Amino acid sequence: MSELPAKSPRESEVTMTQMILPSDTNAVNSAFGGKVMEWIDICAAVAAQRHCRQVVVTASMDDLHFHAPIRVGWTVTLQSRVIAAFRTSMEVGVTVTAENPLTGERHIATSALLTFVAINAEGKRMPVPPLKLETEQEHEAFREAEARRQERLSRKQTSLTWQRLLAPGVAGK
Repeated sequence: MSELPAKSPRESEVTMTQMILPSDTNAVNSAFGGKVMEWIDICAAVAAQRHCRQVVVTASMDDLHFHAPIRVGWTVTLQSRVIAAFRTSMEVGVTVTAENPLTGERHIATSALLTFVAINAEGKRMPVPPLKLETEQEHEAFREAEARRQERLSRKQTSLTWQRLLAPGVAGK
């Protein structure tokens, strides 16, 4: 176990706000998924870095779901926090809430789970502080994150067929 002092998940919380501009939209005047993913990655990275106070890199993005469209002119609020901390990696949850600025109506538009790894100047993995889980909800979220981590690790080497199909002679090396 880590010798670093445990930190509360609340210490990693991040809130970002963006307005959906025409340059952020797709052909049907809703937010372009890639732009929302960029914001999610940034918001989650800030939470991960806030937790470990190290440089972090994105290792994976899982359970990315676009629940509802976000219209041009609407406001989005991204909220993230570290859900689980392992030896050198962290799982971060992000929700994107869309708000119609004319009516005040709000709804969850997008959600995602991301894994980050802390690294040093040489690119080597660094230990991260454990989480100080204080509520039953935090304990349950951590247990679910552990199960997701085991799933990710178990399929890491068994899901390369599609990569070989798209990049023969390159993928999996």
